[in-house]
Amino acid sequence: MDKISIQKFFIRKLKDFSPPKWGASHTEERNLFKGLPKHLVGRKETKDALGELYKIGFIGRYKKTHEIHVSLNINMKKEIERFLSN
Repeated sequence: MDKISIQKFFIRKLKDFSPPKWGASHTEERNLFKGLPKHLVGRKETKDALGELYKIGFIGRYKKTHEIHVSLNINMKKEIERFLSN
């Protein structure tokens, strides 16, 4: 998997939760890695792909209950949908 495929995996993962994780609805960061091929979990490329999503603002990080929680940025919904469709 390349960086873009990993990023799309993370975004789709947040969208596929019930309810989807937009804005105030969030989940623990470690849940993003469930379902990712084992050889990619913990790799630098995977962490860099997630880090870039934080940097461009597609995913927000929040410290809750001593864990990092994440959700999709509702203010960037159009950009996120465009990113997924490419």
